[in-house]
Amino acid sequence: MAKDMTNYTSPLVERNASPEMSALFGANKKFSTWRRLWLELARAEQKLGLDIKNVQIKEMEKHLDDIDYKKAAAYEKKFRHDVMAHVHTFGDVAPKAAPIIHLGATSCYVGDNAELIIMHEGLEILSGKLAAVIDRLAKFAKKYRAMPALGFTHYQPAQLTTVGKRATLWCYDYAMDLAELETRIETMPFRGVKGTTGTQASFLALFNGNHNKVKRLDVMVAKAFGFKNRCAVTGQTYPRKIDKMVVDVLASVAQSAHKMCNDIRLLANLKEIEEPFEKSQIGSSAMAYKRNPMRCERTTGLARLVMSFASSPMMTAAEQWLERTLDDSSNRRISIAEAFLATDGILEIMINVTSGMVVYPKVIAARVMSELPFMATENIMMAGVQAGGNRQDLHELIRVYSHQAAAQVKQHGKENDLLERLKADKAFAKVDFKKVMNPKDYIGRAPQQVDEFIAEVVAPVRRKYRKALNKTVELKV
Repeated sequence: MAKDMTNYTSPLVERNASPEMSALFGANKKFSTWRRLWLELARAEQKLGLDIKNVQIKEMEKHLDDIDYKKAAAYEKKFRHDVMAHVHTFGDVAPKAAPIIHLGATSCYVGDNAELIIMHEGLEILSGKLAAVIDRLAKFAKKYRAMPALGFTHYQPAQLTTVGKRATLWCYDYAMDLAELETRIETMPFRGVKGTTGTQASFLALFNGNHNKVKRLDVMVAKAFGFKNRCAVTGQTYPRKIDKMVVDVLASVAQSAHKMCNDIRLLANLKEIEEPFEKSQIGSSAMAYKRNPMRCERTTGLARLVMSFASSPMMTAAEQWLERTLDDSSNRRISIAEAFLATDGILEIMINVTSGMVVYPKVIAARVMSELPFMATENIMMAGVQAGGNRQDLHELIRVYSHQAAAQVKQHGKENDLLERLKADKAFAKVDFKKVMNPKDYIGRAPQQVDEFIAEVVAPVRRKYRKALNKTVELKV
């Protein structure tokens, strides 16, 4: 069957997010979760003494996933209420259970709890992918732990680092994101069974004023969905601040990816490191020679989107009046789902990129050697002093020659000839220039820092997420 090309479809689903994340925010997951919430509510109410029969429970169990969306749409058109439309749709296939479906509950019982369940599962999906990115970056860092590279501050030449050490900077950002993401997974609360304005009044009436049973009901339903924590108090909805806290973590992941991808794009321009480039890939429709960093460019674009989404849940949380208003719904249907879909797409791309980054050692070495004479001047001066020279005299000679060499590079486009100028001066005749020009003498503890970082930060991630580390990604387009 040909694809309908008439209406707008989300690029997040078609071009970026994985099938698993797209399905998580799809209609089937949402509405089947509603039915499971109604089922678990009925089970708990039955156990606590309400007149709910086994046949009603069994009927609900049989129809958790066979949702008639046409019927639900017709009901929603009639009632102008999505939850009641699905209550009736569920009741039509489970007629014996119809009288007790949604018993004592408000719309937010299914809506809010389902969203928390889905966000919780979404964070778990992202945590595995984030761990996979960390693992691949660590492998890259280990491979290039001792390869000297020119460092940059203000995007100006600075002291040397190593290719591997630079990769740990990216990796550490992701590791901090993972720690925050795990905190959200561990501490995310369930809204629970709180009633219309959060007072549990309807359930207190159902249980004839038995406060203990109402409290147990709340605990039992949360436990059925694997939540250790419950909102201490709520209005009609769970505190919308939870959305803000979750999307903030996604925006932090996006920020880390944006920073890393910008770095790769800068390094690609220098011809030092590139993202993977496939054999038949076209970089430009006009300039056939180009190798555009399209993966990293796509990532930075998606990252800006996710970072912009971070403000929306914050404003929604601030806008809720008293026990709640409904101006949150239309916004949250977009901002939360798309923040997850875009972040998932970012991590899919990052797994692909970190699985095949290309390094050009000769270009890196040439750039190091073009700047190393300037960086080595202090060592050259100390070697000259040890050979009997005067420190102040040698300092002045190096200063003069350095400016002359810089002029050759900047004004005349020539090579850095500082070493030749120094070698030609008898004041430096006894200096072993070959010895002082070994780049590895200028990288400090970079290789050891890589080793320590992998042992202390990455190894625990690898142990915890070992099943997620073998994931491979083929970009959709």
